[in-house]
This record gives sequence, C-alpha cells and structure tokens, in this order.
Amino acid sequence: MHPLNDTWSLFEGMYSMPLLNWSNRDEDLTRSALTPYRLLEPVASLSYGEVDSPNMLIEGDNLDALKALLPYYAGQVKCIFIDPPYNTRSAFDHYDDNLEHAKWLSMMYPRLELLRDLLAEDGSIWITLDDNEAHYFKVIADEVFGRKNFIANAIWQKVFSPKNSARHLSVDHDHLFVYA
Repeated sequence: MHPLNDTWSLFEGMYSMPLLNWSNRDEDLTRSALTPYRLLEPVASLSYGEVDSPNMLIEGDNLDALKALLPYYAGQVKCIFIDPPYNTRSAFDHYDDNLEHAKWLSMMYPRLELLRDLLAEDGSIWITLDDNEAHYFKVIADEVFGRKNFIANAIWQKVFSPKNSARHLSVDHDHLFVYA
C-alpha cells in the first residue's frame, strides 16, 4: 500500500464529521448515562380506560421519563416526534424558553441520546425548530443519530404571507428535521 493512502485513512478518520463544542459538552456526553432510572408509578385517580392498555401519560422531567421508558421500549419505537423549546426568549408557563445557547445544547444532547436508544432500527424521528437553534441542532443530531441517517430538513411554512411588520426579512417557516 502506498504511504499516502495510510496517511489519508488516518486523516479521514480524524476529520470525517464536524463536532459542535460548547462549555459543558464533556459533562453532557455522559449525562444520559448518569441519569438514574426511575420507576413509573401509575396514579389510579388519573387513569382512564383499560387497565392493561399500553398507553401512558407521563408527568415530570422528560429526561427522567425517557430514562424510565428505556427498560421497556429500547429499540422498539417506530416514530418519535418532538417539538423542543425553540429558545426564542419567549415567556411560557410550563418551560424555560430563554436559555443561554450552551445551556440549550446541554439540555438537548442527553435527551437526543435517550431518544436514539428508544428508536427502532427501522424507526424515524421528526424534530421541529426555528432558525434560533436549528443549525446548531443539526450538527449535534448528526453526531447522535449519524449523519448518514439524516433524511431531510423539510421546511414547514407557518404563515402564508410575509409580515409587513418585519424589520429586515419576514420569517415564514420552521424546520422539520427527519432522521431514520
């Protein structure tokens, strides 16, 4: 084998995919593994329907909920849809949508790892975002799900006409990332 071929193989392995770096990245890479398993406890007074139904409504932190689902559903989920906080600095009662960029990435990374572990081999995951974090999200999603598993960035038109109140450009779409 030619010596340059060996060098190219080494170079290709080292630089095959860009990685996004943020302040707590090293901690975040192990956060899903370090999240303790919690037991899901049914609340009879909130239940409805057949007792043995596989349907569930889980209240609590979604990181804990995802980890609790792993022993039962790892590798079995055919379709996942998530609509994470867009980090638009908007006020919502049920979650913080005003995180510093690195904290938003720190929140997303371990959840993506657990979602990947729940996903079936022939399953797909669909994620909606806007321009605030979409491009950074794509880089970490490529890392977690594998760039070769990226299917599309479908554009979802959220308004039908330009906003006349826009200062520069009217933003009329969101992103729908699909991995399979």
